[in-house]
Amino acid sequence: MAIPIVYNFRNLLVRKTTTLMTALGIALTVAVLVADVALVRGLRAVFERSGHPLHILVLRKGSATELSSGITREIYRDLLFKPRIATNSAGEPTASLEMVTVVNLPSIDGAKSMNVTVRGLVSLGIAMRDVEIDQGRWFQPGQREIVVGISITKRYPQAHLGKMFRFGKGEWQVVGVMNARQSAPDNEIWGDLNQISSDFNRTGSLSSVLVRASDAAAVPVLINAVDEDTRLNASAITERAYYDSQTAAGAPLHFLGILVSVIMAAGSGFAAMNTMYAAVSRRAGEIGTLRVLGFSRGHILVSFFIESLLLSLVGGLLGCLLALPLNHVRTRVGNMTTFSEISFGFHVDMTAALAGIAFALLMGAIGGFFPASSAARRKILDALKEV
Repeated sequence: MAIPIVYNFRNLLVRKTTTLMTALGIALTVAVLVADVALVRGLRAVFERSGHPLHILVLRKGSATELSSGITREIYRDLLFKPRIATNSAGEPTASLEMVTVVNLPSIDGAKSMNVTVRGLVSLGIAMRDVEIDQGRWFQPGQREIVVGISITKRYPQAHLGKMFRFGKGEWQVVGVMNARQSAPDNEIWGDLNQISSDFNRTGSLSSVLVRASDAAAVPVLINAVDEDTRLNASAITERAYYDSQTAAGAPLHFLGILVSVIMAAGSGFAAMNTMYAAVSRRAGEIGTLRVLGFSRGHILVSFFIESLLLSLVGGLLGCLLALPLNHVRTRVGNMTTFSEISFGFHVDMTAALAGIAFALLMGAIGGFFPASSAARRKILDALKEV
């Protein structure tokens, strides 16, 4: 018969101070890891919400981003005749020619300015996206008017409804604030395609074409049709795959978080190991008594190992609680793919919590195995002599 687990709970409660201090060390390590996972998941959630399953992005061949791409109006007109493109209620092909660039805006907190994505598009491009006006109205074609994402208006003093600010060749009026439900457009500025392309001398060479396939089966057909058409000199990628590639913006922070967690884990692991070694030393008499009562070396090893896991589990749960207030706290990071800033919220979900608890249990397993093994190897007579 195995040693009852109540025995392990009792020992942890008897050593309240030691248990709490060790659990707190593990908790801090877990909190850092959970925060890191929550950051990456929050950033990924922004891009996951941005891609439509039927949308295909057409770029110049060899270009990885809209910013470095160049699509002419002639290529756009040729694309309209490709089969399997969805049509709107007016019978027009659902394809939006767009121009993307970046402008520099000072932030609302007075820190150094950051780049913001500016997108020139037509009304069809707006209709293709799951975006609605939160304040004001949409820009009018042919006018120097812009609509800003809801995240933009919170971070930049110039980008408020009714205000004017300068980029390109002149001033633009903010006539609306759009809400894209925490997806990529929340971090962009939209305006009329012809006006914006003219301001940046890009009337001939624009950035991309967003195309909607007629159905899911048409997506690979359209991609192959674009890639294989040598006249277009263009390549196609699903919109979701395009945004997935941009999660690399959080890679440096993710790496730093993992590095800090590993360093802290080493310290926490040693703390857990010292705690368990001290417990083995103090409870030598108990170990001898357990052996006399008929419990085997394996029972002793498993019991002390479980005790270490319970200690780390307490630390893991405490670490998740420490990280929980970060949920939906918003931050921002520079996107090295688009050279602009992305705003997103930490996402402390079940995945992040489970990752933290698993990490805590791993620390407990590493820190508890050797003390448990030491306890199991104690000879009965030697252990009883220390009573």
